[in-house]
Amino acid sequence: MSDATFEDGVEQPLRLKALDVEDLAVVSGLVQDAVFPGSEIKWDRTARRFALLLNRFRWEDADKAETRKRDYERVQSVLVIEDALRVQSRGVDPRDSDMVLSVLAIAFVEGTDGGGFVDLTLAGDGVIRVEVEALEVVLKDVTRPYVAPSKAKPTHTD
Repeated sequence: MSDATFEDGVEQPLRLKALDVEDLAVVSGLVQDAVFPGSEIKWDRTARRFALLLNRFRWEDADKAETRKRDYERVQSVLVIEDALRVQSRGVDPRDSDMVLSVLAIAFVEGTDGGGFVDLTLAGDGVIRVEVEALEVVLKDVTRPYVAPSKAKPTHTD
């Protein structure tokens, strides 16, 4: 069996920009259960840009995969938070580049004058908090979809 292609689903790679809380909720849903190693966390202070290279579960394709009885897919995506002023984390060891992290949700906590914090909640009680001057989050697929290594849809237990 070969990996799926964009043409199989007659879809294009995702390219989304969140400029408000409603947009961010859509991005949050699409990156839920994305996994990434600690080595793929990048913060460019000079450019004021925070970025993650994620292995994103393709939630937008999950129903089609079930209907067509084919494997679930993942795709590599870049999540970029613009206007990043400061980055803090809890439960994430920046020195452990082999640590694999999993995104549960992304939320915006409003501050003053349009600024605030973009919080990435991670499995295992981890949080990455990015202080921003203004909300601007970009999600862009950068590879073709591939068969999810687990061949399973992520599940959550309470």
